[in-house]
Amino acid sequence: MYPARALRVVLEPNLSSARHTAVCIKPASDFQGASIYVERAGQLHLVVSEAEGARPRHVSCFSAHTPQRVALFLQASPQRDISRRTASFQYELLSNQSAAGPDFKKMALVEATCRPCDNVELLMAICSSDFVVKGSIRNVSHDSENHMSQVDVSVQRVYRQKNRIFQQDEASGEWQGPIRTLLQCKVKKGGGDFLFTGNEHFGEAWLGCAPRFKDFMFVYRAARESGANPCEFQLN
Repeated sequence: MYPARALRVVLEPNLSSARHTAVCIKPASDFQGASIYVERAGQLHLVVSEAEGARPRHVSCFSAHTPQRVALFLQASPQRDISRRTASFQYELLSNQSAAGPDFKKMALVEATCRPCDNVELLMAICSSDFVVKGSIRNVSHDSENHMSQVDVSVQRVYRQKNRIFQQDEASGEWQGPIRTLLQCKVKKGGGDFLFTGNEHFGEAWLGCAPRFKDFMFVYRAARESGANPCEFQLN
């Protein structure tokens, strides 16, 4: 039985023809006035309650093993007045690779493996990541409530970025930007230059491979000499 006063939202693309097998939803910071349900086999299952939507950085994920489009229902909550409430949210479709892990239902960024990348993973990361930057670590802060850490990076060079996460500070002229990772990775501040790679989720940069730059140079040059590099990377 479908709820009254609800809006049905169909997510694109059609998952039957895509590689995406999971959906993550992040309510806006001012989310209120509704709860979000997902439709499965003719029944509705709660994904985000109105109370959960008010929590900062709250992300809910669920599997999408279905031959059809994913349908969400935004059910309006009973109100005692006629004031306006907005229930806006963002969603991302994740591939099977990034939807595996113990924190799947809690975090959108479960691809963080908390281990150094091997050479093959590193070479693929510079080709396929949403961002690739050379820089050093300015500061590391931890958010135990949301199980996240933030690495503030001083950027020497932006090789690639999908959106403008890494920007030039108007006052100092220095390029900088934040990168997030899981708290369980226990990231610490270290000296020297690194090559930071990773992907963007909900407008935030999340850490993938991050070798010391000199180690990356050694791996890439060896792969290029042997013809094993999957893509060309501009070193200069």
